[in-house]
Amino acid sequence: MTAGTGSARARTLVAGVGNIFLGDDGFGVEAARVLAGQDLPDGVEVTDIGIRGVHLAYQLLDGYDTLILLDATARGGEPGTLYVIDASAPGARRAPDAPALDGHRMSPDAVLALLDTLCAGTGARPPRRTLVVGCEPQTVEEGIGLSPRVAAAVPEAARMTGELIRDAAVVRPAAAPATENRERRTP
Repeated sequence: MTAGTGSARARTLVAGVGNIFLGDDGFGVEAARVLAGQDLPDGVEVTDIGIRGVHLAYQLLDGYDTLILLDATARGGEPGTLYVIDASAPGARRAPDAPALDGHRMSPDAVLALLDTLCAGTGARPPRRTLVVGCEPQTVEEGIGLSPRVAAAVPEAARMTGELIRDAAVVRPAAAPATENRERRTP
């Protein structure tokens, strides 16, 4: 609660996820780095989660209204294509393929499934909204550095994420309709 106002301040966590040693899988980490250098509203935290998915699940127990994940997201588009996916829409989350916890190989789906389990056990609530700003990778083979098309998409991803953060729809009441998936191509 904000002192003296009687209203809660919305909290948003922007988490850059991915492995910087696997080429374009480092997109989320790089996009978070760029975004962290921008002036953001109060109540917004930007963090480089990298491959620490278990850490992210536990951090979310601290109570966030909105989670925005920045991640390489293979959906069959051209490399560098950006996607906004509303993972809090009904049916948007898929169960992870394997229930085993491997702290270095947790996909966002596995992190969200772990979060659901932790919330059930602790009484905490998961974020009301979970959005993914994803970028179509060109390669996720061993190697440091983003491919040129994915690197060129990072500034636009940071801009899009800034729009989502500032958009009142990100923290709208839970009864409002979900946003649609959007796609943008970058040069």
